Amino acid sequence: GESSMKFYTTLHKYYCGIDLHAKILYVCILDQQGNKLVHQKIGADPLALLRLLEPYIGDVVVGVECMHCWYWVSNFCQTHEVDFVLGHALYMKAIHGGKAKNDKIDSYKIATLLKGGNFPLAYNYPKEMRATRDLLRRRTGVVRHGASLKAHVVNTDSQYNLPAQSLNLKNVSAREHLRHHYDDEVVQRTIELDMVLLDCYAKELAKVEYFIEKQAKQHHGTYLYIIRSFPGIGQILSLTILYEIGHITRFKSVQNFASYSRLVKCKAESAGKTYGTSGNKIGNGHLKWAFSEAAVLYLRGNDKAKNYLNKLQRRMSKGKALSALAHKIGRCIYFMLRDKTVFDEKKFLKG
Repeated sequence: GESSMKFYTTLHKYYCGIDLHAKILYVCILDQQGNKLVHQKIGADPLALLRLLEPYIGDVVVGVECMHCWYWVSNFCQTHEVDFVLGHALYMKAIHGGKAKNDKIDSYKIATLLKGGNFPLAYNYPKEMRATRDLLRRRTGVVRHGASLKAHVVNTDSQYNLPAQSLNLKNVSAREHLRHHYDDEVVQRTIELDMVLLDCYAKELAKVEYFIEKQAKQHHGTYLYIIRSFPGIGQILSLTILYEIGHITRFKSVQNFASYSRLVKCKAESAGKTYGTSGNKIGNGHLKWAFSEAAVLYLRGNDKAKNYLNKLQRRMSKGKALSALAHKIGRCIYFMLRDKTVFDEKKFLKG
């Protein structure tokens, strides 16, 4: 894919780099000549930050690295009408030449990159969607843990050489059956712990999903409707696609989008180690998962889709063909959202 690295090149009188930690900030402000006007440590407190920035507001841009605690600084800048940019952590590390994992890019370095037009931009994700996206990701983590609890039950059976059970632990009755299944009371207690958690997960996840669905319908009903017009894409996939994209307009092109969704290897991956990152972390794993999953569901009970896959398999391996289908679905969704049109099967299978 084409390189999707964009740099911040707007000129300002002052450039402010902030190195963010949970409890403290290191702030560095440079002027156009590169003189350090401010270089100090303050508490992670909006008032302290305001006092420091006040003399420069109107002529300054603030840059931070995209780590975990940048939300409040972004909101702070929005409130005080200060230009704010988010740096792409991986590209920044590459430019800065930091090899070690803990090479923090200090505030002076951030300010210097800003001033020199070498500050690689990450997407400043829309504030009003941010918390919901994080809740969805949190849900995924819980679902994965649930899967490992189910696997634990299966592994316990093989560990004690018990006959394998073909139980679907999604069902209450299956979970009930396991409550009196093991002779050893300690093993039984272990499995019960798994069951209690699975019961709780099932109940709570249903509530969370209902809650997120309500949020999405209120704010992005049209987009949700468009994504769901694609056969096989249900509730969770459509929500994931919606919230991981943010706004489709942030992608200049379909290639850009495909490479962000990790549907094509990005330059950094294909050319070995350009940019000091093997490329595996660039882009969005949640979207890659969603489109791969969509490909599998699209094939289910769909003869036209299966024929299409078979056609692909004459030229490539099964795995490659599935990836190609996922890529095609990703591109299709990009155009549907960009042009606000619903799924058109004839066009999809022809292309």
